[in-house]
Amino acid sequence: MLQKLFRNVSQTRLIALSFALVILTGALLLCLPISCRQGEWTDFTDALFTATSATCVTGLIVFDTYTHWSLFGQLVILLMIQIGGIGLMSIITMFFIFMKKKIGLHERMLLMQSAGTMRVSGVIRLIKKIFLGTLIIEGIGAILLAFRFIPMLGIPMGIYYSIFHSISAFCNAGFDLMGYFEPFSSLTSFQTDWYFNIIIMLLIIIGGIGFLVWMDIVKFKFSFSKFQLHSKIVLITTAILLAAGFIGFLFLEQQYTLKGMSPGNQILSSLFMSVTTRTAGYNTIDLNALSPSSSLLSVILMAIGGSPGSTAGGIKTSTVALIFLTMASLTKGDNEVTFFKKRLENRLIKQAAIIIMVYGAGILLSTILICHIEQASMTNVLFETSSAIGTVGLTQGLTPTLSLFSRLLLIIMMFGGRIGAVSLLLVFREHEKQAPTSRPTEKILIG
Repeated sequence: MLQKLFRNVSQTRLIALSFALVILTGALLLCLPISCRQGEWTDFTDALFTATSATCVTGLIVFDTYTHWSLFGQLVILLMIQIGGIGLMSIITMFFIFMKKKIGLHERMLLMQSAGTMRVSGVIRLIKKIFLGTLIIEGIGAILLAFRFIPMLGIPMGIYYSIFHSISAFCNAGFDLMGYFEPFSSLTSFQTDWYFNIIIMLLIIIGGIGFLVWMDIVKFKFSFSKFQLHSKIVLITTAILLAAGFIGFLFLEQQYTLKGMSPGNQILSSLFMSVTTRTAGYNTIDLNALSPSSSLLSVILMAIGGSPGSTAGGIKTSTVALIFLTMASLTKGDNEVTFFKKRLENRLIKQAAIIIMVYGAGILLSTILICHIEQASMTNVLFETSSAIGTVGLTQGLTPTLSLFSRLLLIIMMFGGRIGAVSLLLVFREHEKQAPTSRPTEKILIG
C-alpha cells in the first residue's frame, strides 16, 4: 500500500519530502539533551533551523557548532550534511544495491532527477560512482587536513576535525568546529595558511562543479573537446566567476579587510572569498568589515552559487550562462542559441528565466519582510537572505539575533534553494491531464 502511494507521487515531490523527512528527524534528535554540550533541551525552532541548514548544506547557524552541540549533536549535523550533499535517494539506492534489491524504472527516474543527470540509462552506475567518488575525495581531503589538525589538537581530535571539515567543505556546507579556538570564528585563524586554504578551496570547487562534470573529467581525462556541452559550460562559467570574484575582492577590499596585509596574503584572502561565496560558507576575513561594494559582489556570487547536480545551491552556473548566451544571440540577430556548435533548447531558456525570477523574487521579498520586522540594515539582511537561498552560509552576524518569524523565512529560503526553484514550483503543481490546445498568438510590446 505504501509503495503504491509513493508511486503515485511525482519524483519532484518525493525528493522534496525526502529532504523534509531528514530535516524533521534531525531537528528532533538535536532537541534532545544528549545533543547539547550542557545536557539541556534545545528549543525546537533552533534545532529545526540547524537541521535545515545542515541538510540543505547551507551553514547558517544560531549557535556556534562546537560550543553548543555535544559530540552526538555534531555527528547528527555531520550526517545531515552528508545526506544533504549526496542526496537521500542516492544513499537509499546504495543500501538497496548492498542488499541486492531490484531497482525498478520508477526508482531509476527518481534517481535521475535526484542525481541531476539527463538519462535514465546508466543511472545506477552513476550513483555508484558518485558514492565512491565522494568517499574517495572526502577521504583524501581528511588525510591532507590531518597534517594540520593532528599537530594542533592531538591524534583523536585531529582526525575527527579533519573528517568533519573535509565532509563539510566538499558538501559546500560551511559548518565548522573552530569554536574550540573562538566561537563564530570560522576559518579566520587559518587566514595566512596557504596549505590549509588550498585544500579547503579544492574541496569546495570539486564539490560545487557537479557529478556529471566529474564523470567527464574521469572518462576523458582533461581532453576538454570531448566533454559534454554541459561540462564545458559549467567549467568555463565557473572559471570566469572565480576569476571575476578574485579580481573584484582584491580591488575592492584594498582599503578595508585587506589593508595592512602582505601582497601574498591579499591574494590568498581574495581567492578564498571568491571560492567560498560559491555556496561554501567559510570565511577567513571579518565579513562585517567588508566594503559595501564587496558585500554586493558577495550577494551576486552567492545568488549564482554552484553547478547543477552538485552539492552546491543557488541559481547555478549553467542557468546564468544560458541567459548570457541568449542575450548574445539576440544582439547578433540569431533565432537560435548555440554554443560549441550545439543548439540549446528554447525550453531551457524559459526555465532559466523562471529560475532567475523565482530566486530574485525570493531574495527581494524576504529582504523586505525581514527589514520591516527586525529594523535591521538592508545590506546585512540582503547578505543573509542571499546566503540562505544560495545555501551558502556566509553571515554578517545577523542570523543569531533574528526573531522566530525571520528564522522561519530563512528556513523556507534554505529549503527552496536546496531543492531548486523549478522543483519547488513543481511540488505545488497538480498533475492534471489536459487536452493539447493551440491558442491564437498575439504580439505585445516589451523592453
